Amino acid sequence: MPKREPRLLRPSLEYIEQMGHQIKLARLRRKLPVELVAERARVSRTTVWNIEKGSPSVSIGAYAAVMHALGGMDKDLALVCKDDILGRTMQDLELPVRQRAPKKREEDVW
Repeated sequence: MPKREPRLLRPSLEYIEQMGHQIKLARLRRKLPVELVAERARVSRTTVWNIEKGSPSVSIGAYAAVMHALGGMDKDLALVCKDDILGRTMQDLELPVRQRAPKKREEDVW
């Protein structure tokens, strides 16, 4: 039975393809052969090639392993969704607003 490709929206596919291209450029800048990166990442050469093509069927773990094999670039994955402006705004809108009791006037004090 053939593997099913994940169905992603076009912008998501473009981001994954861009990430794969950037991984390929990083490997080429370091002058590392595919075989060495695959060995360091403990994946096959085909997986590295699929990552560099931006294939959505490759697991995020394999992407992370290849990024780590390129010199610790997997730390960049910690930046994903770090600044979630929309989510934080929605969360802030639901926060309860504490109201203070009205201040006592001097004539109310005994």
